[in-house]
Amino acid sequence: MTISTTVELPEGLHDAVRAYIEARPDWDHERVMQAALSLFLMQNGVNRPQVNSLYLESLFGYSA
Repeated sequence: MTISTTVELPEGLHDAVRAYIEARPDWDHERVMQAALSLFLMQNGVNRPQVNSLYLESLFGYSA
């Protein structure tokens, strides 16, 4: 299941994400946010197989 969210970002962060995506056509906003959020959770003690799998999927483009 996928849930949509709306997030307000500081302009500088938004510009950096946009530049990253423009330089890498295989990435999109959803993939960047999924990678960032899942990495944040893993680095802060969330040890769930689903989160680890989503991180690897977003980072490497396939399901673990």
